[in-house]
Amino acid sequence: MKQYIEDNKERFFEELFSLLRIPSVSAKKDHKADMRRCAERLAVLLMEAGADEAAVYPSDGNPVVFGKKTIDPKLKTVMVYGHYDVQPPEPLEKWDSDPFEPEIRKDPTGRDAIYGRGANDDKGQLFMHIKAFEYLLRSGKLRHNVKFIFEGEEEIGSPSLPAWVKANKRMLRSDVILVSDTTMISEKVPSINCGMRGMAYLEVTLTGPDKDLHSGHYGGTVANPIQTLCDIISSLIDKDGRVTVPGFYDDVVELSRADRAQLARAPFDMEEFKSSVGVKALRGEKGYTPLERIGIRPCLDVCGIWGGYIGEGAKTVLPSVAHAKISMRLVPNQSSAKITRLFKKHLEKIAPKYCKIEVKPCEGGEGFLIPISSPAFQAASKAMTEVYGVQPVPSRGGGSIAVLADMQKILGVDPLLMGFGLERDTIHSPNESYLLKQFFAGMESIAKFYEYYDD
Repeated sequence: MKQYIEDNKERFFEELFSLLRIPSVSAKKDHKADMRRCAERLAVLLMEAGADEAAVYPSDGNPVVFGKKTIDPKLKTVMVYGHYDVQPPEPLEKWDSDPFEPEIRKDPTGRDAIYGRGANDDKGQLFMHIKAFEYLLRSGKLRHNVKFIFEGEEEIGSPSLPAWVKANKRMLRSDVILVSDTTMISEKVPSINCGMRGMAYLEVTLTGPDKDLHSGHYGGTVANPIQTLCDIISSLIDKDGRVTVPGFYDDVVELSRADRAQLARAPFDMEEFKSSVGVKALRGEKGYTPLERIGIRPCLDVCGIWGGYIGEGAKTVLPSVAHAKISMRLVPNQSSAKITRLFKKHLEKIAPKYCKIEVKPCEGGEGFLIPISSPAFQAASKAMTEVYGVQPVPSRGGGSIAVLADMQKILGVDPLLMGFGLERDTIHSPNESYLLKQFFAGMESIAKFYEYYDD
């Protein structure tokens, strides 16, 4: 595959860039046409790579791309999942280049990387699968049936895909769901996620007076909704880093010492980790290591907070309304619906009488685990060992791809998370990038996965 990449890399860049230039931002309704355009482009790329068929299917939301190549119905079928929607690029002023005009340039360490929104998450990573498939087919090495399912709503919680999967269950029959939408521990020590967290995401609105008031005439007398909301938020995590919502930890399964020791095999450089995000110290739940806090423990974070006047200059108002968006990452066995109910009940109980509170659920999904003894996991491990020269470490992902838990339940097929991103890629932030080294190593590893999945 190395030679195939070398011979075709300029074409690969052109094709990938044609996807990255499409602002397929699912969070914004004014990008609806872009979602369709990106889906159609993916269908074309699948056909050009050698799929028997590839088409854009309607769903209750953004379109779904489905393609397939049947070699022999008796052979194993690998279904590749990915998403073509991307995060909003804001704040635009923090980007060093246009987020939707991709380019290859040196990163701060002097290595070549692709810069642009979606370079890693997930257009760059799903594109690796299309090219690995193309290589295997054209070289006569493909010994599996392959299906592709690309959705356009992962970044907003995949609200439409479960129903679409259920309606097309027969068409989606497969032996494994192969996914590259995650990160590795490091480029020196590759890893394969054997589980991910779920999520409950909510928006909180706190209303005080029926209009903005003059802060001089009313300040100190009428409660300020922003300050009140800050008080409520600060009470949600105690001094030991634990979430204070009653019942929050009821369904959390405590890992045994043996399991924690197994996870502790993953290398972790505390100073390098702090340096990578520009902080001098870490904070989290007492009694757990940073890797455990990320992978096996739930948490609560404020993702946004706003209210009052935030424009240039001074405007002395006591605001009427304050808002916050809050996410809770959940571990397998926790129910996002239950946690949402508990959170809503708790906030309504602790909100003071001098304000009105509204808790609006936005999205949610479950976490999942997969066995590391499975043939697919073992094939991925062999493939990455050969490419990286180091056996990958099983890890638990801190992020969420909630729809994979839905697909696992509906189809009865386990996902395999064979991701090649790195924390340096800043996937939801300005200047998202993807190292060419990882981009190429991902293609090689995926191609070798198919080789070993026959064993």
